[in-house]
Amino acid sequence: MTTQKKLKALVRARMDKTGESYTVARRHVLNAQPPSEYQLRGGFNPETAALANALASRGISDPTTDSPISEALILGLGGGLGAGYILWEFAEHGGERRLVTTAFRNQWQYPDRWLRKTCERLGVPVTVFETGGEKRAAQQLNEALDAGLPAVAFVSTADLPYWHLPEEEAGWLGYTITLYGREDGRFLVDDRNRGRLTVSEAEMAVARGRIPSYKNRLLVPDPAASELTLERLTASIDLALAEQVEHLASSSDSFSLPAIRKWARMLTDERNPKAWPRVFADGRFLLRALVSTYESVTEAGILGGNLRMLFVEFLIEAARLTDRDLDAPAAAYRQAASAWERFAATCLSVPLVKQVVDLNARKWSAVAKGDAGWEEAATMGAHSNRLLQESDMGLSASEQVRLFAEMAGALLEVHRAEVTAHNALAGAIG
Repeated sequence: MTTQKKLKALVRARMDKTGESYTVARRHVLNAQPPSEYQLRGGFNPETAALANALASRGISDPTTDSPISEALILGLGGGLGAGYILWEFAEHGGERRLVTTAFRNQWQYPDRWLRKTCERLGVPVTVFETGGEKRAAQQLNEALDAGLPAVAFVSTADLPYWHLPEEEAGWLGYTITLYGREDGRFLVDDRNRGRLTVSEAEMAVARGRIPSYKNRLLVPDPAASELTLERLTASIDLALAEQVEHLASSSDSFSLPAIRKWARMLTDERNPKAWPRVFADGRFLLRALVSTYESVTEAGILGGNLRMLFVEFLIEAARLTDRDLDAPAAAYRQAASAWERFAATCLSVPLVKQVVDLNARKWSAVAKGDAGWEEAATMGAHSNRLLQESDMGLSASEQVRLFAEMAGALLEVHRAEVTAHNALAGAIG
């Protein structure tokens, strides 16, 4: 018997006992569930997994299967796929940073808007809290958890101690996690881990308050009084498919498909000051750029990879739910996923990149174990962080030129595959 069937049985039992309506009884049953009833389901992308797992704990299910809605369905309902490439250069407090940001989900640059929109399409009420004060932020989080509600928190990744990332990365990269309880002064964390994972209240306060653009932001979905209907689901799927087609037809070279072609050009351009041959001429930060590129594109990283195969899963579900023929775009996006994998493989031609990637993959596996994997994750993190300090990867000037050219060629293949897939989806939905 599925979790959803068990939930309905408990609700009906309470209705028989108290005479309450289904809606009232459902809310009481859900709010009374202890953290031990929360299921750690893993996941791929931080935002899609955080929402899928939070909603699964609150009884939101596929009306045709009575099973928790999948992360693939969440990805699709949020508008599906996106594309993004930005190279950042920072100089402050006497230091320097060069960061390559890539992204693969619709509205990746506005995670709060994406989360609100996706909840709206599911018919799920949601409250968003924002405050500059640490004390008020803690109060808002504690009140949600005390009410039995899992909360989606926006955090600085490097300030989450279980990732064992370099201290200098704190405040640069952020994403969302789900907090579903509090025990002995520590928060219970769902960051796609499969084992029990906890973070102290003090550490969580730092992680939540570090990044100014979403300092202490908290999203609390409360769907206890709602159930997803097939009518709403199919209508939302239609909206989401149309949104992806429109979005990826945009001319933006930062947030849509042209960003991929721009990235390919920036890998070989000798004149543009933002091009790789000039930005990484001294070799500094190139190792980090290659590692982050590989890990952002593949599931080896902590951001979920290019998400194309997860979107294929959504298309399969969407075809079942709407009776649309989506075989052609599904096949095309499989090809796009393969093209991304071939591009990522070019980064591994550098032995030092492969060493760091392998260490980080072992760390990710340890983090998935929860608190039980702490020591292993710390060891892998220390080795990885030490290697990332290297500025000499053993590449001659000609070898670096050749590497960038191979990456650029592979990216152009990715762009062609993405355009083909986009056109296939546009044709399928009319």
